[in-house]
Amino acid sequence: MARLNVLKLGHLGVTGAALCTHEGAPAAAIDAEAELRRSVLACLLWEDQFYENGTTIAERIAGLVPRVEAAKVAALAVEARERMKVRHAPLLLVREAARYKTHRSIVAETLERVIQRADELAEFLAIYWKDGRQPLSAQVKKGLAAAFCKFDAYALAKYNRDGIVKLRDVLFLTHAKPVTAEQALTWRQLIEGTLPPPETWEVRLSRGEQKREVWESLLIANRLGALALLRNLRNMHQAGVEPELVRHALEAIRVDRVLPFRFVAAARHAPQWEPWLEQAMFQSLHGQAPLGGRTVLLVDVSGSMDAPLGRRSEMHRVDAAAGLAVLLREVADKVSIYTFSNRLVRLPARRGFALRDAIVQSQPHGATYLGRALEELRESYDRLIVITDEQSHDSVPAPRGRGYMINVASYRNGVGYGDWTHIDGWSEAVVEYIRSAEQESQN
Repeated sequence: MARLNVLKLGHLGVTGAALCTHEGAPAAAIDAEAELRRSVLACLLWEDQFYENGTTIAERIAGLVPRVEAAKVAALAVEARERMKVRHAPLLLVREAARYKTHRSIVAETLERVIQRADELAEFLAIYWKDGRQPLSAQVKKGLAAAFCKFDAYALAKYNRDGIVKLRDVLFLTHAKPVTAEQALTWRQLIEGTLPPPETWEVRLSRGEQKREVWESLLIANRLGALALLRNLRNMHQAGVEPELVRHALEAIRVDRVLPFRFVAAARHAPQWEPWLEQAMFQSLHGQAPLGGRTVLLVDVSGSMDAPLGRRSEMHRVDAAAGLAVLLREVADKVSIYTFSNRLVRLPARRGFALRDAIVQSQPHGATYLGRALEELRESYDRLIVITDEQSHDSVPAPRGRGYMINVASYRNGVGYGDWTHIDGWSEAVVEYIRSAEQESQN
């Protein structure tokens, strides 16, 4: 069953001083494990957010690791990588665990599991040496060596980049042993610099090939993964790619692991292809088990939700919220959707991108009066789901019955605890959390 973060706590910190959100509402005091979860599960590491900078968040994560049991740190790292699709925060968790005798036993196995792309081998070492170069611990060497064996020649060539740490450096430092003769040859080519480059779009464009020809040939050959296709739609449009090729590609890609907010973000930059994107988005939601009963959904559209997920990201926090709303709209049997900022606004019956537009355009994006919105809400429900960054201006009451607070930010303090079921992150796993909680309550 999914691990739920359900707490019954007050509003005082360890010093007895009242805790507040960045906008001034009373916030809940939570234990170190819960604080680590809210800091990690919606975190793009070292990326500045609306209220806190990335360094502050990373330092808070580092300080919390020794205060949480080693097994729970390991489980959180795996959950963040595999369920919430977070890449760098799990690497930081493992790096910090390696500092402490109490946590070192989990390092090798956890590191091997959370490294799922070849470039993360070098990225982990960059994190490990962020404060100065030092010898690798035995557990770190063991974990990196095991992870290195997972990648074939294509994956290694794709991410064999010049940088502070290179893949060949990882190989030398860990003394990894190849499992097969083919792998031994691949590693020798990596060391000697003779590994054949893969025919990726990045390599082909860097060679100076014509952009339109590159994109169209890859589309015809179905050589682009779903995320690469979505992220490059604007580039394809600018290069003059034949629209029918894009349509066929969107119909053919595997979308089972693509989250709705990815389509929302893609449509922001390629609105001319919205009908095809919407069709693919609905396909990604196919087969979801329904949530029975009546659901009321409240979506935060305050000013802080307009902030990008990170300084290099083209996705905004409201994209993540709208993507979750689109998902929940499809899986809930009966649903009413509202937005809140300075006031509570009920939305018309919409789905897909029309629902996204209704959310964004529902009212000015101002302050976060979640408490007022909950007081004004008169509709009865079987479950109330709030999607927010939890930075309320006013006190937040308990839900009238079953209530879920989905947090899409990594800020230090939040309001969605006590009688709320608190969930961090923006992947489809949040729906699994809700199903699990309700199934458990019925058993």
